[in-house]
Amino acid sequence: MRAVVFAYHNVGVRCILVLLARGIEIPLVVTHEDNPSETIWFESVADLCREKNIPFITPANASSALLQKQVESARPDFLFSFYYRNMLPAAMLQVAPRGAFNLHGSLLPKYRGRVPVNWAVLHGETETGATLHEMTVKPDAGDIIAQTSVPILPDDTAYLVFGKLTVAAEQTLWRVLPEMLAGRTPRMPNDLSKGSYFGGRKPEDGRIDWSRPAQEVYNLHRAVAPPYPGAWTVIGNHRLVLGKARLDIGKTRDLPPGLAVVDNCMLGVCGDRYALRISELQVDGTVVTPAGLRSLLAGSRNAL
Repeated sequence: MRAVVFAYHNVGVRCILVLLARGIEIPLVVTHEDNPSETIWFESVADLCREKNIPFITPANASSALLQKQVESARPDFLFSFYYRNMLPAAMLQVAPRGAFNLHGSLLPKYRGRVPVNWAVLHGETETGATLHEMTVKPDAGDIIAQTSVPILPDDTAYLVFGKLTVAAEQTLWRVLPEMLAGRTPRMPNDLSKGSYFGGRKPEDGRIDWSRPAQEVYNLHRAVAPPYPGAWTVIGNHRLVLGKARLDIGKTRDLPPGLAVVDNCMLGVCGDRYALRISELQVDGTVVTPAGLRSLLAGSRNAL
């Protein structure tokens, strides 16, 4: 069997390795050029292709006539998308006679759309997972082929959850591939009325509203903590980014919402008077000490 693979990120790397381990020939991989303005903390599909001698291309337009011809020329039985960032046009989805399938980072139909791991953590979910589904023109809307769930623990960041999800993606694909290769692809309905759709997130979406409850602020921190851009706040002309923090639920604070230093500990006091205990804080890219934060607060008491 032959498969053309659209892939990027850690999930792309691991799922390509699964296809190879199951004996599937990959005549072509379509991936992305890395964005120089993005923090590249994940593995490279292009590097894997070089290592395995797999032909790969990085077209800017997933809907171009040239790409359509290149995929058709590869004569795939299957088409797979593993964390490829662009939607594929209807004509592309018809190329492979055995079908076109996408690996999505949520338990569909929940969290369709962009950055599903980050959204799940932001909303305080205790579980997410990986779903292999049939591709349609509408995003994440086709029949479900297989799913694997993973827990989201109370202090897990999106980065930690993404690591679990990468393993879940690998397991999902590994388990269902024999049935797919035998022509017995399982299908379950993907009831969109029971799910949700979310768009992408920008660094500006990480601004902290200290008037919100501490759990909500903590979820924001966990959802965008490094290597993502981070949850942030402002003192004067300085942007401060939370690097590491924990929810400090044991005590209430008789302090106004915002950053504070108490007993040489940096705190983020929230609207419900509970706080985040901050162990790493950066200002303009430099790590801030409690003394440094105290100085910033003294100079800009009303700037938060």
